[in-house]
Amino acid sequence: MTKKKSYTIRDIARAAGVSPATVSLVLNGKGDISGVTRARVLEAVASLNYVPRSTKSGIEAGDTLRFLKIAKHGHTVNRDHSVFISDYIDGMSAEATRRNYTLEIVSFEGQPISAVAESLAGAPISGVIALGTELSEADIRLVQGLGLPTVFIDTVYDIIDANFVDMNNEDAVYKVLARFQKQGFRRIGFVASHVDTNNFHLRRAAFFKNMARLGLTVQDGDVLSVESTYDGAYADTCSLLKSGIDLAECYFCTNDIIAYGFIRALKQFGVRIPDDVSVIGFDNLPQSATMEPALTTIEVSKRKIGYLAVTVLDDLINASEPQPPVKILVGADLVIRASDARGEPQEKRKAPAARAAGKLPAI
Repeated sequence: MTKKKSYTIRDIARAAGVSPATVSLVLNGKGDISGVTRARVLEAVASLNYVPRSTKSGIEAGDTLRFLKIAKHGHTVNRDHSVFISDYIDGMSAEATRRNYTLEIVSFEGQPISAVAESLAGAPISGVIALGTELSEADIRLVQGLGLPTVFIDTVYDIIDANFVDMNNEDAVYKVLARFQKQGFRRIGFVASHVDTNNFHLRRAAFFKNMARLGLTVQDGDVLSVESTYDGAYADTCSLLKSGIDLAECYFCTNDIIAYGFIRALKQFGVRIPDDVSVIGFDNLPQSATMEPALTTIEVSKRKIGYLAVTVLDDLINASEPQPPVKILVGADLVIRASDARGEPQEKRKAPAARAAGKLPAI
């Protein structure tokens, strides 16, 4: 039987194209490291299933927490979102170290959830934090049923007796719609996705609930559905524009990646952002601050979610009796930039819609 290779910091450095010192700073949550570099290092850590050696003299072999980075279909958990996953890991790593745990990261891409479950059988770990972004209710129940102390992040299911730490989607979407309403918009659209991701479902439900709460009416044609990758969102939006849809005044996009593809397609059809259509995203990925125009978007502290996941898990591990399920929702902030500024009056916005319908040449 071939002995499993034990990787070192130098191996991680080579895989990420950085220095060993940079890897060490990232793993220890220190230094002024850019989000892109941090994401590259943590991507290498996950791909090599690197387990750092503990330098704490009192730690035992079983005092290990395992983070499962699970990409079932990869439409949301992919390289476009490496930065926000690295923020989760930063928060987990810092709190795990503070509580005297070793944190190991194991990545699963395109594998059935049964493979994830099999990897945990007999594993010398104290608890599990699972990235639930692409997990279904059945997947959650399967992992939860293994009997290990487990916390799921980036998803929440109200009716499952399991532990979750997620963003407060309803609160976040309310802030988006209230912002649009304050600016005088009444016809507010939503760019949803047909990709099966629980947070997407929660944001869709929050859109309709909060529109009603704010006394706003949803027009059926203003709720669009696109693929969740950048290229997919762009292609689907182009198809919608070619079909001649009548654009709303503004749109809330399910996440930033969808917003990027949506905006690219609008620009290609001569629609000006924000003069003709205003857009708000969700995630505050680094590119949102540098694109033109800079994207107004929702920011949720991923580090806070990672920190809370370890805190809940530590309580489960050290409890002397069974604990009730914990469901924690972390609040959001609206980061205001340029993409949602109040544009021209409604009557001046008919040209972009006509171009989309093929009645006018694209600019």
